[in-house]
Amino acid sequence: MADEPSITRWSFQDFKMFYDVKFGRKKESTGKDADANGHANGTAVSNGSGASNGNGRAKNTSDMAVYEQYRNQDRASSLNNNGHSSARIDERPQKPLLPPFESAEMRTLAESLSRDIIRGSPDVKWESIKGLENAKRLLKEAVVMPIKYPKYFTGLLSPWKGILLFGPPGTGKTMLAKAVATECNTTFFNISASSIVSKWRGDSEKLVKVLFELARHHAPSTIFLDEIDAIITQRGEARSEHEASRRLKTELLIQMDGLTKTDDLVFVLAATNLPWELDAALLRRLEKRILVPLPEPEARRSMFEELLPPVPDADKLPYDLMVERTEGYSGSDIRLVCKETAMQPLRRLMACLEEKHEAVPEDELPNVGPIRHEDIEVALKNTRPSAHMHTPRYEKFNNDYGSQILH
Repeated sequence: MADEPSITRWSFQDFKMFYDVKFGRKKESTGKDADANGHANGTAVSNGSGASNGNGRAKNTSDMAVYEQYRNQDRASSLNNNGHSSARIDERPQKPLLPPFESAEMRTLAESLSRDIIRGSPDVKWESIKGLENAKRLLKEAVVMPIKYPKYFTGLLSPWKGILLFGPPGTGKTMLAKAVATECNTTFFNISASSIVSKWRGDSEKLVKVLFELARHHAPSTIFLDEIDAIITQRGEARSEHEASRRLKTELLIQMDGLTKTDDLVFVLAATNLPWELDAALLRRLEKRILVPLPEPEARRSMFEELLPPVPDADKLPYDLMVERTEGYSGSDIRLVCKETAMQPLRRLMACLEEKHEAVPEDELPNVGPIRHEDIEVALKNTRPSAHMHTPRYEKFNNDYGSQILH
């Protein structure tokens, strides 16, 4: 640390540099040539954590948040003693990670959100989602097309900024949101209650405000609010509703209302299993409401063929029977059925190996046998649907508030 300047010759720049070095917000620049090159580029921004995960071990680049990758690039480009950037200057992003904030407190909140939320592409394609053709078509119309062809979506045809995905659990709502972010190549903010709820008074509202400012800065961007019913339910009905919760809901509504008055390509995707518990003001801001229903027979058959592909020289699996017996099953239920089916021949093999009472080398272990028809019967008997009970209620909500395509 540099020597503390005498109180008789302190200037504003001296005080600023001493404060930053003293409290660890910035590292002291290497050498005294930084003063000659200006205080603006004489220090490297750091919060003391580097590219580690808190225990001193460096993380892989693929596992690091975008914030840490950008900061590492900035650190690598400021290693020269004369303050000039190195040859890696071309690798730095054109846009700064954080927009200019009015206070250091807001910047600190933005840094925490960036480290925890901004990630790379979710890598989910439309083709990886079986069925849900209507939901895909509506999402493409609401999000993908305005980004590809902004010329047509102006005035009255301005894109929808709020989209609600509702339906039974396990039907693919989260995968649809990730597919939107992947296909549009947008910055993806995966938000849950833990991301924007703080124990400190007033910080929750500030986190919501900073989140939307970050989304505008990184536009086009997608803010995905998973299980939004845990964040903003109907207001004023429960006497146990806390003041902090009400202020958080109000700030979220204000920020979402502000999106409709700007031309920034920032989309809010919300997902819920309980759409009837959402506040009416939130439903008004979520203009496009899309039902993600249980998979249809064609979609169930595609799932079975992908998860349990036919094996040469083995009995043909009764896909038609499996589709007929899984009426009312969600996508996650069908995956459990396939997993239980594949476990049956493995259980028979394990029983044979345990009877030998001797260790078998790994390279001499026999292969798992083929799937039999009785294995499918056992799996269907042991796996029951988990999301069919409220199907009529979802259909009623869709008829009252949903967005549909007329064929």
